[in-house]
Amino acid sequence: MPAKTELTLYEEILLLALDDRKGTAGIESGHANAMGGAILAELALAGALRIGADKKKMVDAAPGARVDDPILVECLALVAGAKRRRRASDWVLKFAGRKDLKNRVARGLVAKGVLVEGRDRALGLFPRTIFPERDAGPERALIERLERAVLTDTDRVDERTLMVAGIAHATGLLGRAVDKKRLKERKARLKQLVDGQLASAATAEAVQAVQAAVMVAIIAASAASAASASS
Repeated sequence: MPAKTELTLYEEILLLALDDRKGTAGIESGHANAMGGAILAELALAGALRIGADKKKMVDAAPGARVDDPILVECLALVAGAKRRRRASDWVLKFAGRKDLKNRVARGLVAKGVLVEGRDRALGLFPRTIFPERDAGPERALIERLERAVLTDTDRVDERTLMVAGIAHATGLLGRAVDKKRLKERKARLKQLVDGQLASAATAEAVQAVQAAVMVAIIAASAASAASASS
């Protein structure tokens, strides 16, 4: 049996966003903010960041916290070195806006044998880098986890699946893993998942904080885009 490929939360989010055959993720997929939220979630689950329990959801780096993943190291350093405290939604936007984030994450998946890097031309004119799927196993395993979490009534859902489900739901990516018609039929179950009702108190708080931060970040990004277009 082949060894299980361990993925970060933001790698799992990108797999949902990418078209398996084309190897592209459109702007409409919301993948940038989703990955920003997943980075925040990964750092929170690792105990490297603390998200305030009040309405402001201010974020602090845990003293002496250390992580190994290069992107997580970079983002943790941003929080630790910030001149002032920021809200969780601010950090989602900042993480999402890291230079070349999508391609960096995708190349990490290339190194793990999940994707392959290639080149083509958008609209037959503009050169671009694409990342088609090479090994469907990790995404298939993720989809199975999400389907089990959403489409059954099991009370055993691990914290990482809860995080991915919450972020994917907030950004509209969950419909790429679970049939959209079935999602509409499972609204009560989705509320259970995204409210963290199946998690420990600490994880439930983190799930809610990250999902709320992602949604605020999406609204802020949309408002900024609209203001730019009208100016």
